[in-house]
Amino acid sequence: MNEIIDQYFDLSLMAERFGEVFDGFLITIELSIVAGVLALIWGLALALLRQLPGRGFLPVRFATIAYIDVFRGIPLLLIILLISGSLPYLEFLPESVRIPNWLGQPDPFWYGVMAITITYGAYMAEVYRAGIEAVPGGQMEAARSLGMSHGQAMRNVIVPQAVRKVIAPLLNDFIALMKDTTLVSVIALNEVALVGRDIQAETFRSSALTLGAILFLVVTLPLARLVDRLINREQRRFTRGAPRVEAL
Repeated sequence: MNEIIDQYFDLSLMAERFGEVFDGFLITIELSIVAGVLALIWGLALALLRQLPGRGFLPVRFATIAYIDVFRGIPLLLIILLISGSLPYLEFLPESVRIPNWLGQPDPFWYGVMAITITYGAYMAEVYRAGIEAVPGGQMEAARSLGMSHGQAMRNVIVPQAVRKVIAPLLNDFIALMKDTTLVSVIALNEVALVGRDIQAETFRSSALTLGAILFLVVTLPLARLVDRLINREQRRFTRGAPRVEAL
């Protein structure tokens, strides 16, 4: 038992290296926020492209569906390796795109942002699509009868209702996205997983990784409870709106 405590719960080691692990965790949080916001925007764009009406937009819809299916089927780790291992060598692109150092962040940070946005945008597109299709069809018909175009109806009527319906699933995806940011450590981004592994290699103890796991729990557990509350609130609203059935 003492060996387990020394290996995973060495409080003196956690206290001594807390600053390093916390700095790495802050990078993880920054990566999660930037990639999460971009994935939300990209996912909504994909969902709207998939909902374009008319035969003239069939190629766009098919291309969007193909994109979503492909990037939901490829592991994020492979996308990270593909982008980081190929983008710097695409000579037709400007150097600022091939080796980005925007906003003072190193290029591995932005390669991670690109990979996560591309992958999680596909997942979030399906969440948005479920929300859009859950809006009663009469809403679109009513908007069009008022003279709105398809785009105006989606922007002003359908999408606001759809987003309210899928906040909880989107938060679930964000929690998963946040955990997957640790995969970016494979391209030497100095985030919490890489810092913990370096300390593990130096001390032969895993307490720094345990500390990183605890920091994740501090953020993800409140988010998980928030998701539960949102789901319960939605269920209560649905129950209140349902017709009452008298017992026989």
